[in-house]
Amino acid sequence: MLLAGVAIVLAPTDWLQGLSQKIFYLHVSSAIAAFACFAVVLVGGIVYLRTDNMEVDRWARAGALVGVVFTRVTLVMGTLWGKNVWGAFWTWDARLTSTLVLWIIYAGYLVARSLAEPGRQAARVAALIGIFGFVDVPIVYFSVDWWATQHPGHLILNDALPPQMLVTFLFTMLCTLVLAAVMIVIRYRIETLLDRRQVVAAPAQVVPAHQPEPAR
Repeated sequence: MLLAGVAIVLAPTDWLQGLSQKIFYLHVSSAIAAFACFAVVLVGGIVYLRTDNMEVDRWARAGALVGVVFTRVTLVMGTLWGKNVWGAFWTWDARLTSTLVLWIIYAGYLVARSLAEPGRQAARVAALIGIFGFVDVPIVYFSVDWWATQHPGHLILNDALPPQMLVTFLFTMLCTLVLAAVMIVIRYRIETLLDRRQVVAAPAQVVPAHQPEPAR
């Protein structure tokens, strides 16, 4: 609600796009937050493959889930904006398509974790998915440079925003990143509790005592 209020009150209304332009602030901020979450998965996967540290794996799991949530927000906000500006909720634009692929990759990461038997093997497979899946992040970012797309270019880097819009965007981005960090911490704690419950629920293996040979 605070972010919506700032976007509506502080930022001026774009003369061409109208109120729909205000979707930009949450749309882009959510995309950046998703990239940051997937960077957590990338680092966590690399470190886990080197150390087999389950705490690192939990951070990667948490980052993947939160990143998928923010990627979904990015896609939803983008389709709402596209309907007003392009006249269609979806076009197979390079930026949109690569973002959808990013969501599919990390949603697949979560599915693989949920279907696999918990343990070292599942963690290693998921780490590889998270590492190679991150390749799509720079593809999403540079897609507007590499291909002819309908999607707007780099407004921030090109200094295309008026000061009030830029301040609003930076504030929204900061709040979104803080929210993403809090969500990752909360999810990490949940993953820790789930791992402990699996350890407690695992049946103990009973090793039969050595039976003495009968006397002859």
